[in-house]
Amino acid sequence: MTATAASAANGWVILGASSAIARAFARIVAQRGDAVVLAGRDREDLEALARDVAVRGAAQASVLAFDALDTAGHADFAAECRRLVPGRLNVFLAFAAMPEQAAIDHDPALAVHTINAGFTGAVSVLHHLAPHFEDQHGGIVIALGSVAGDRGRIKNYVYGSAKAGLHAYLQGLRARLFKAGATVTTVKPGFVDTAMTFGRPGLFLVAAPEDLAATALKAAEKGREVIYAPFFWTFIMLIIKSIPERIMKKLSI
Repeated sequence: MTATAASAANGWVILGASSAIARAFARIVAQRGDAVVLAGRDREDLEALARDVAVRGAAQASVLAFDALDTAGHADFAAECRRLVPGRLNVFLAFAAMPEQAAIDHDPALAVHTINAGFTGAVSVLHHLAPHFEDQHGGIVIALGSVAGDRGRIKNYVYGSAKAGLHAYLQGLRARLFKAGATVTTVKPGFVDTAMTFGRPGLFLVAAPEDLAATALKAAEKGREVIYAPFFWTFIMLIIKSIPERIMKKLSI
């Protein structure tokens, strides 16, 4: 763990902190003096990121091992997050698995992995962290969903189903934590310039991770419930969702 001796009134647990969007988010909150707990599997990478955000002004920068698939360890993980965050606990969730749909269709085990990583693991860790929001009577949860979760499409229907499940879960969690004064914001990105999308065919209007991270934070602090990022995906998805099933199943999208 890399840390400063200072404490902060605001602390962020960043789940899947090695992802491009999560890294951008960590730098943004660090620059305003918040504390960060960088959670993920690649400890060496996260240690380097912790040093980076400490230089940028983070009140505290810690690294914590986290595996979405290790649901048995999520209770201890949540307790350690509470110990490491010096002030109000907030969460930024940015992990998922997105194999190529063709690979999933040839290996059903990849379908299970995609659902377990993007849905089951997310539900597990958020459910273990939820009581902390109730105890502190506030806080922010930002979770990255996807436009893929709005409509089952032949090109990514397993990944999309994981995100659709996450969207529904976040609606319920939002209602639960609203009573405690906490905010749950679902962010539905379109195409983002990350390792998950690099080299994939058919991408257009690709957003920068830094822009998405800034948009997500601004929306959550305004109390927004669900946003599309960039905003124009609102209109794109309205069109896609309006396509009748009898036509949709004939399209290669």
